[in-house]
Amino acid sequence: MGLCVFWGVVCYGKGEEAQQVSAAWPAAGSGSDRSQVQTKWCVRFAGSRASIQAALHTLLTVPWPSQREFRACIQLLSVLQWVLSFLLMGIVFLFLLVYLVFTSFWPVSALYFAWVIFDWDAPEQGGRRSAWVRNWPVWKHFRDYFPIQLVKTHSLLPGHNYIIGAHPHGILCVGAFCNFITESTGFSEKFPGIRPFLATLAGNFRLPVFREYLMSGGLCPVTRQAIGYLLSQNGSGNAVAIVIGGAAESLSCQPGVTTLILKNRKGFVRMALQHGAHLVPAFSFGENDLFRQVVFEEGSWLRGIQKRFQKLVGFAPCVFYGRGLTSIQSRGFLPYPKPITTVIGEPVTVPRIKEPSHETVDLYHAMYIRSLLKLFNDHKAKYGLSEADELRIL
Repeated sequence: MGLCVFWGVVCYGKGEEAQQVSAAWPAAGSGSDRSQVQTKWCVRFAGSRASIQAALHTLLTVPWPSQREFRACIQLLSVLQWVLSFLLMGIVFLFLLVYLVFTSFWPVSALYFAWVIFDWDAPEQGGRRSAWVRNWPVWKHFRDYFPIQLVKTHSLLPGHNYIIGAHPHGILCVGAFCNFITESTGFSEKFPGIRPFLATLAGNFRLPVFREYLMSGGLCPVTRQAIGYLLSQNGSGNAVAIVIGGAAESLSCQPGVTTLILKNRKGFVRMALQHGAHLVPAFSFGENDLFRQVVFEEGSWLRGIQKRFQKLVGFAPCVFYGRGLTSIQSRGFLPYPKPITTVIGEPVTVPRIKEPSHETVDLYHAMYIRSLLKLFNDHKAKYGLSEADELRIL
């Protein structure tokens, strides 16, 4: 029995119980009192050892996640960081820098705001693309979550500049971001010598730190000045992707419904003519399947609120939901893992006309629509739609 106590003290010599054994042993005297102490502590140590063994056995019997489950988890986290970045990064850094103004770290805010004032025009003068950011490994996990692929049907020559019409808008323009702002789908390999840009709301470039993040990938403001700079003062080989339907189109985003706001969107055609940039249609099949949206009827007061908000702020407040973080069956703000295939169509050759007439703009606008419809009809059956599905243009 004494050996048992000795074993317990050795095994747990640094713990609280070992100290209690050391204190109880001399106080027990000898004979039966020590025997009771020995019995008491042997039982306790035996129970502790049994508990540890049981815990270890349970741990070893728990199945470890498979390689497939581990990849799925990494892919989900990559999408989560992207959604949170676009929804929260600008606001969080704005509040953080304002807060630092009232602390001893105020020079950090002062220096950054001075930098922003000095660098104010950078987003409209080509920005600061970073090949390192565009090639982050996280974008490959982001691509594989859905998955997303880029399909080339015609070559784009580096000697020209291009305006790529990206359709449809969807809720968050996932396909356009992945294909034009990251290299995960191999844009530069498929179109060597072409530098892709993606135009987005100019207000995003007024948010601190977020503006640097956007420019590093190749995002630019969707303004005449920014797009005109890329098409006329940045050399050749530039391809500016514009989501033509914009915020208005996101209000019509529903799974299984393909509706584009394009009939009266002619500003991009006028810009293409003024700069001699060829027009390239691009369609992301599956973009509208990533979220479920509550669509309010035309003429309803809720639809009216959405449209007024869109005119004031520049984007429409959509009521949508996706999957949850822990389960695809739960509801949350993450997109569903549905495949997206972005097909780059045949370029429409556009001459350079400094002051194009309305008739000329209408002519090339109609040519662009025909090229887009051809692209849609030629590929819809390959990428999730039926031959009976049609493209509605409003």
